[in-house]
Amino acid sequence: MKILFYNHTGHVSGAERVLLMILAGLDPGVDSVVLCPADGQLIQMINDLRIKTSGMDPLAARFTWRPDRLIRYLASFARIIRVARAAVVSEAPDLIHANSIRAGLVMSAATVGLGIPIVWHAHDLLPRHPLSTVIRLFALASRRNRIIAVSRAVSDCFRGALLRWFPLTVPVTTIHNAVDPERFQPNLENRQELRRALGIKENQIVVGTVGQLTPRKGQLEMIDSFTEVVREIPDAVLLIVGEPIFNRDAEYAASLVRAASTSKVPDQIRLLGPREDVPALMRAFDLLVVNSRREPFGLTIVEAMLSGTAVLAAAVDGIPEIIRHGQNGWLVKACDQRELAAGLLALLSDADLRYRLGSEARPDAIARFSIARFISEVGSVYREVTTRQGGIPQLEKVKGFDVKLSAD
Repeated sequence: MKILFYNHTGHVSGAERVLLMILAGLDPGVDSVVLCPADGQLIQMINDLRIKTSGMDPLAARFTWRPDRLIRYLASFARIIRVARAAVVSEAPDLIHANSIRAGLVMSAATVGLGIPIVWHAHDLLPRHPLSTVIRLFALASRRNRIIAVSRAVSDCFRGALLRWFPLTVPVTTIHNAVDPERFQPNLENRQELRRALGIKENQIVVGTVGQLTPRKGQLEMIDSFTEVVREIPDAVLLIVGEPIFNRDAEYAASLVRAASTSKVPDQIRLLGPREDVPALMRAFDLLVVNSRREPFGLTIVEAMLSGTAVLAAAVDGIPEIIRHGQNGWLVKACDQRELAAGLLALLSDADLRYRLGSEARPDAIARFSIARFISEVGSVYREVTTRQGGIPQLEKVKGFDVKLSAD
């Protein structure tokens, strides 16, 4: 069996980390090729897995209300669709895995008349926009399309009011993401080493936030709330990890630097930029905070849970599917800085509560977000869609998804 994977960007964020996990879990009997832009780290990371790649231009397409930008984005779609069709014809895959909604649009258009089943891996929440209705209609236009959603929140959002009427035409399956428990695990010695390397004193409490620097992640509001909390928790330190990736996020990153430097506690707010040692950082934190306005899933939450680090997160979209308040983490109302500050005070002032939440979180994360479970469920979708399209004679080649990675 041959699978063609398509990722519309060459930069690495949460969706790309999930793609790399799938590629690493492929059975040796599955032939695969990845079509992706060569303008970021992704293509090299895939090459390191010894998986064939084919480079192409990135897709320039965003939701917009501006006609000039919309025309430019449609032109980008048209160019990429032509290149993608040529690649599909050349590679002749049995199945296509499109690793985003945009990638699904490209591949569904590029394969018209070819009869190849396409799995759209939906990592994002569709916004309220007329184009979202167009996307749903496009998905509905072909029975070759199958949707994997990373959370029930993403699934419900993708269906909207339209696709709920056609559950059999465009099936949507929720498969929660996974994280490697070997990479993310408690390690007291490593924790202390990194804290010393970062210049963290023994008595300081470290609050961390990890992710793309972008408005929907709420880092600016986090700085404001943290500044208020330091009045009562003077030994707290805020570490912001991440970098701007898309659109005008660089401007937002600059605003974070200004907010930190002009705050009342500039020495206690540090922007670390992108880091390669995120597992070690998760262990170094006393508390991970996820203050997103919208969050399809929340990989960093599971990473912190596996590290035995307490998590405070906004109760939005896919996050409540991961965190049970007061049991394996702490939830606060989204977009509410008073509640965020109150949650910070509650957890930063109670080391026993943080320890209990962190201790409960790791076994829960291992049970619910294992790689073996994830790979098995993705493999089941692959088998189902190939069978639905007429079947692949040697389906045993796909069964490696169930057995290559042992249970955690």
